[in-house]
Amino acid sequence: MERKAAIREFLRKLLVRKNDCQPFSDDASLLLSGRLQSVDAVALAVFLEDKFGVDFAEMGFDQEKMDTVDAIASLVEESSHLHP
Repeated sequence: MERKAAIREFLRKLLVRKNDCQPFSDDASLLLSGRLQSVDAVALAVFLEDKFGVDFAEMGFDQEKMDTVDAIASLVEESSHLHP
């Protein structure tokens, strides 16, 4: 799954910038748990728009849909169905 790998790597880099080198699973909470902050959510949104064409203006921004690798991958998949 190339998408998940790209998402995982981006999140890992965000965490490393915060000196958080702890591993995380694909279903681990990152935003709602506090490991990532709102500024990180903005960086993640920009990454998803640039890399995968996710349109948050159309979809809306739901922090729960950006909390885990699995949720983010589902969001990207949902977005790709809206704009094939």
